[in-house]
Amino acid sequence: MKQTALSNIHEALGAKMVPFAGYNMPVQYEGVTIEHETVRNEVGVFDVSHMGEFLIEGPQALALIQSVSSNDASKLTVGKAQYSCLPNDTGGIVDDLIIYRIKEETYLLVVNASNIEKDWNWIMSKNTMNATMRDLSEAYSLLAIQGPKAVEAMQSLTSHDLSAITFYNFIVGDFAGIDHVIISATGYTGSGGFEIYCKNTEVEQIWTKVLEAGADFGIKPIGLAARDTLRLEMGYCLYGNDIDDTTSPIEAGLGWVTKFTKTFTNSEALKAEKERGADRKLIGFELDDRGIPRHGYDIVDGNGNVIGNVTSGTMAPSLGKGIGLGYVPPVFAAAGSKINIQIRKKTIPATVVKLPFYKQ
Repeated sequence: MKQTALSNIHEALGAKMVPFAGYNMPVQYEGVTIEHETVRNEVGVFDVSHMGEFLIEGPQALALIQSVSSNDASKLTVGKAQYSCLPNDTGGIVDDLIIYRIKEETYLLVVNASNIEKDWNWIMSKNTMNATMRDLSEAYSLLAIQGPKAVEAMQSLTSHDLSAITFYNFIVGDFAGIDHVIISATGYTGSGGFEIYCKNTEVEQIWTKVLEAGADFGIKPIGLAARDTLRLEMGYCLYGNDIDDTTSPIEAGLGWVTKFTKTFTNSEALKAEKERGADRKLIGFELDDRGIPRHGYDIVDGNGNVIGNVTSGTMAPSLGKGIGLGYVPPVFAAAGSKINIQIRKKTIPATVVKLPFYKQ
């Protein structure tokens, strides 16, 4: 099992460590609800160094990215980032990712930890234009500093104005005494903040200084369990749960990052699917009664017929009710539609709602 550069520090802090995507990762410290509320109301720091980073460079970098990704990366200027996905040849998704334009001909692709090897091989197989590719995943660390107090708490660590970095923008600058750090407003929690990309050799210094600078603002280290409840309250997809090799971007509600102004992997089939309408749609739902929906539970109609399945579910700490995502036929997908979740032997009524669940 791989370790991040901070694994020993997490253990010393008393974190509960679990295997995740081949890495030994902190799932929680004090408890999911406490950590969740810290990020919603104050500021927390996550070690998400298990994520993968690929550098794609050269005159053909954009051509390669355009051919493998669903969004239109030609719209990116230096200092901007873009959410996208890698469609496969059969209508599904290889992975979702964030694309950063670092320089005119240099792009950083940040991919899910469980898919690093798969994504690398996939993009390599499509690299007929011979763009330069480098896998930086083993050498780089990633911290997510998230919460409404993140800007104020971290401002003393950099000469740059953090409040000027708007959502899905980034800078390369000084942070916590280290030069050439990527400071990016591309969080996964819905509560604002930054993600910090640095070398493994630099991350311990940055982690220490982040906790020192944030001490007066109530900062705490946060585990992956709270990261999951936070992203689910926002209705953000998690690869392996809500999207995978069998789910299309159209049915997953990712039409907004699927641009048919260019040709990319399987674009013709996806365009046709968008025009005729998907056979199922990813929806958000709230339970009307007590209960906790979980991944894999059946979604049933009023007659007990199975119409879909739950892909992600939890008891939402910010809302105090069970929420989830799942796929259902379009007839059940409109906000306000009534469905039922089969929780063991109980059938719990639920209502389809417009995402996000958590509204600031």
